[in-house]
Parts: sequence; C-alpha cells; structure tokens
Amino acid sequence: MRLLNIYSKLQQIKLSHLIIVFSLTLFLFSCGLNPSQGNQSRLVQAILSDPKTFNAVLSQESPNIFGLTYEGLVIENPITGKFEPSLAQSWAISEDKLSIIFTLKNDLKWSDGQPLTVDDVIFTYNQLYLNDEIPNNARDSLRIGQSKAFPIVEKVDNLRVKFTIPEPFAPFLESTSLSILPKHILEEKVTKKGSDGKPLFLSFWGVDTPPDKLIVNGAYKLKSYATSQRLIFTKNPYYWQKDQDNNQLPYIEEVVWEIVESTDTSIVQFRSGSLDSIGISPEYFSLLKREENRGNFTIFNGGAAYGTTFLSFNLNQGSRDGKSLVDPIKSQWFNNVNFRKAIAYGINQERMINNIYRGLGEAQNSPISVQSPFYDPTIIGYNYDPQLAKKLLSQEGFKYNEEGILLDAKNNQVRFTLLTNAGNRIRESLGSQIKQDLSQIGITVDFTPIAFSVLVDKLTNSLDWEAHIIGFGGGNEPNGNSNLWFPDGNLHLFNQKPQPGRPPIQGRIIADWEAKIGNLYIEGAKELDLEKRKKIYNETQQLAREYLPLIYLVNPYSLSAVRNRIRGIEYSALGGAFWNLEKLKIKEN
Repeated sequence: MRLLNIYSKLQQIKLSHLIIVFSLTLFLFSCGLNPSQGNQSRLVQAILSDPKTFNAVLSQESPNIFGLTYEGLVIENPITGKFEPSLAQSWAISEDKLSIIFTLKNDLKWSDGQPLTVDDVIFTYNQLYLNDEIPNNARDSLRIGQSKAFPIVEKVDNLRVKFTIPEPFAPFLESTSLSILPKHILEEKVTKKGSDGKPLFLSFWGVDTPPDKLIVNGAYKLKSYATSQRLIFTKNPYYWQKDQDNNQLPYIEEVVWEIVESTDTSIVQFRSGSLDSIGISPEYFSLLKREENRGNFTIFNGGAAYGTTFLSFNLNQGSRDGKSLVDPIKSQWFNNVNFRKAIAYGINQERMINNIYRGLGEAQNSPISVQSPFYDPTIIGYNYDPQLAKKLLSQEGFKYNEEGILLDAKNNQVRFTLLTNAGNRIRESLGSQIKQDLSQIGITVDFTPIAFSVLVDKLTNSLDWEAHIIGFGGGNEPNGNSNLWFPDGNLHLFNQKPQPGRPPIQGRIIADWEAKIGNLYIEGAKELDLEKRKKIYNETQQLAREYLPLIYLVNPYSLSAVRNRIRGIEYSALGGAFWNLEKLKIKEN
C-alpha cells in the first residue's frame, strides 16, 4: 500500500507538471504564436533540436531538412520495398550487371528556375560524394568489392548518365538514390580553397545561410528558420511532380517544424491541437489512445520500427598528440569481450520493455532491422542474468570489495561515464535503468545526458567518450549501414578513425572480428543471389552478437498519431506517415 501511495503521489506531481506546461502552451498559442493560424494548408510537426547544417552532403545526423528539399535519381517505395523513378524517368541495367544508364525526366528545374541536367548528376557524384576532400556518410555505401573502388559516372548525352562498376554490386540501384545538388551554385565552392587549404564547400550552406540562397530540387524549399523556434518550408514552384489532372504537387502549401525542448513538450502541443502529427513514445500511448476519437486523430502502428538503439563502448586503443583517447585502464575493460558480455547480461531488456516501452517493443539483438528480409530470426540475445555476468567478470580477474563494488585485477574501481542526447526521454530512461542495473553487479555508471551537437562532436571529432547510448536508422538493405561496419567507415563509431582534417591517431588497432565483419559486408554487397546474401549477412549478425561492439537494447513499435484532416496517409514502419508527403492533402471536417 505504501508503494501504491508513493506511485500515486508521483503521478499527481507529473500530472500537475503537465497541466502547468499545457496551460502555458495554450496561453502562448492564444497570443498569436500558433504557426497554423491563418493558413489551413499547413502541416505542423515537431523536432527535438535545431538542424546542424543545410549542406546535404556534409550532414551526419537527424533531424535534417533534406527529405523535403532534395531528391535523387530513384526512391524506395516503403510499402512495396521497390525502387521507383524520381529525377530519372527510367533506367536500363546491362546484362552483365556492371552498368546502369539513367534517363532523366524532361524539363527538370532547380528552385531558382535553372535547368537540372545530367551535368548536375555527374558533378554531385564525382565532385561531392566521391571527393576524398569532402567527408560524407554516402561515400562508404558507394565502395564496391575488395578493392573498394567507386563507380565511374559519365555523361552519355543531355538526358542520360551512365554508372559503371568493376564487379557486380547488389545494392547498386539503391546507391543512386542520393540527393542531387546544383552544379551552378556549388562547383566554385568545391574548386576554390580557403586559407586552411580546404574546399570552401566544407563551410558552405551552414545553418546561418539565408533560406533564399538554398537551391533545391525537392517538393519544398526552406522559407525561414528561427533558431530554437521553428523552420518553415514552402512549395518549390519548380518541383517536377504533377498529379493525374496535371496539377503541380505538393498539395500542402507549407510545412512547419516546431523546435521543442523535449518529447513531453511535443505531446502537450499535440494534445492542444497545435501539432498535426507526432511520433508516439510508449509512455504516452495509452493516454493518446483514449483521446483518439475526441482529438480527431488516428494512431498508426507499423510494427517493429526500422533502426536500432544500442549501448557502445569506445574501443579505440589509439592516442592523439601523445594522449590516449580512452583512459588505458578503462580501455582494457572495454576491449575485453567478456566484460562487454557481462554488461549485456547485466542489462534487463524485459524490464526496459515493460517499464520504459510499456510493452510496446521487443528485445533487439541484431544490427539489422527486424522487418528487413536480411534479419536473422535465429539470433539469440543476452537474457538478463546478473550471476552469469559476475561469473564472467570473475573469470577475467575482476573482484568485489566488502561493499560489493567491482574492482579490476589492479584494484581499480570499475566506473565509467555513459552519455546520450538530452531531451530524448526514452534514451534518458534507458540510461537511468542501465545505471541501476549495472549497480547490481557492482559497476558505477555516471550517466550524463548532453546536447546532441556536443555528443556528435565527441563521437566523430574529439573521440573523447567512454560509453554512449544512441540509435541508428535502418532499412531493408544492410549495405546502407556499411559505413558503420567498415573499419575505415565514416560512422565506425566504436573504433573511429580520424575524420578528414582532424589530427592523426597513433596506435589504433583493428580486431580480427572487426575486420571480418567489414569484409563480409563487402562480400554481401557483391553477391547477387538473395539466399546467399542472407547467409553472408547472417554471419555478420552472429559475429556482432558474439563480440558485442554494440550492445543492442529494445526495438520499439513504429507508432505515430496524425490528425484526420491529413488525407492520403499510407503508413509504414520504413517510411512513416509522410513518405508520400507531396501527395497528401489537408481537408477540414
């Protein structure tokens, strides 16, 4: 009864807090700050942080604006899983599977009215994505075979472009979905160098760029950006797509992204009616489900979400400027496979599912998304077993003092800092539980949520971190995450090489299993037989499970609430509610 009373009191406190925030939100919007006011053809959504760049090639994180502002030659239909024409009207694959010739649509234009041509495609691939002076996440997905050669991209004529590869590459077509950028704006920024000897492109189109200077080819262009407040997108007047009656798409005039401080704030704003959609975190599912009819919205459930959430240790054993990236004492722990296994056994996934995800998720044990055809259903996870965790630690020379604190063989207390991005309530809750769970096996975790931009800088530039919780998106094709698994990949974050332009690292070591996973990703990409490809990727999943560079946590269900006035929703876990945004309409009841 005492526990029930305490729980009731906590719920009252939480409810009071929400009422205060809810009242404040209503007050603000009653003062004319509602972004939907006065424009019925406007879609309003929320994001948790400001964008980091307006440069599509340099972007490494989410949220970003590029799903609205750019398109590639092809696009994946998330309902069918097949690729469809986008900027290209058609393509032809050679019999030997070593080349594709794309034919562009007629009369394509940029948002400034200039023609979009084959020259833009060639420029984008050869001078941007494949330029080793320009760091980007796309380059690794374009590497082909053991040689890691890149495709040759060349002009056939004014409407056709040819991609040629040295050997078969199964995800070849997917690789041509990358955003195409304007040569007439960017070429000079690539060829000219700054005082530091680097291309001016690396500092071009930052978030301080006036929106009218951003030239795009997507359905929308950026209209305005107010830091920490909102982004407003408006229809691109030169967008290529039209409906069957020859009306230019998109139908919705404006899209607004409200920048909110937390998922709690976005829930309050959605309930107040100031947001048109929201991704639903499990803790609010029951509340919103009860309000579905009264609030005139629909909750969509796409099943297991694509992507993964995981805990990772910094396995980089190198040093920079004479200083170890990771404390050598802790590095020995982190690079011990049984230590990582003990951590996995010490984390209670079922408790996470029940308490944090409210039963709306399942244990994630693989780097490949559950809904992908390449997911290995035979993967066995690390069921919660603190006694087995302690046994593994004991085998590696760890021991406990009289207070039950874990020490290593040299009597150093086992303690590390765990980071995640502040404002993400689910990840903050995961970190808090991991801190509690690992305390049961004598490990002290200093859990510290930090700003997302600071976290990204630590993971990619300074490499100054010990452990973190983060998530990766996913898709049907495993090669999309090859840059995570290639040892020299741009997102090989658990043992990251230095980014271009950053100081070198001395003494970085690549483990045998690490190299093997990278090689298997190469083999998997060049194998054209689907069943043989599955076997290759099954082996990568088993190796990832055995050596645990990433300790996977929970795969939530893909849940979103969308106002019923938004018509034409075809929901899927892969594409969400707005993958066909240009075809959606707003109709008031």
